[in-house]
Amino acid sequence: MVAKKRKNREFQGKELVKEVCRRIRVARSYWDAHNNAACRGEREKALTLYNTLTKEQKEQIPQQLRIWLRYRSEKYFGDHRTPPKSNRKKSP
Repeated sequence: MVAKKRKNREFQGKELVKEVCRRIRVARSYWDAHNNAACRGEREKALTLYNTLTKEQKEQIPQQLRIWLRYRSEKYFGDHRTPPKSNRKKSP
């Protein structure tokens, strides 16, 4: 079975709310797996979509997901944190 491509697709209404919830859940699963780089990327995508929601749409997102996206993840991925290092090792 071929997976659906979600890139370059405009979401509206209930689809947008559903996509934001999906992205937050994916980011949380990466967080639980200690995959911080992937978590950071998914969180950024979710946050970008979340910021396009209206107040009524934001209220449709479960509170647990909203809290994780805005507060807990900000604690670890916010601008005040040290950015991730490169995986390349420097030769002496």
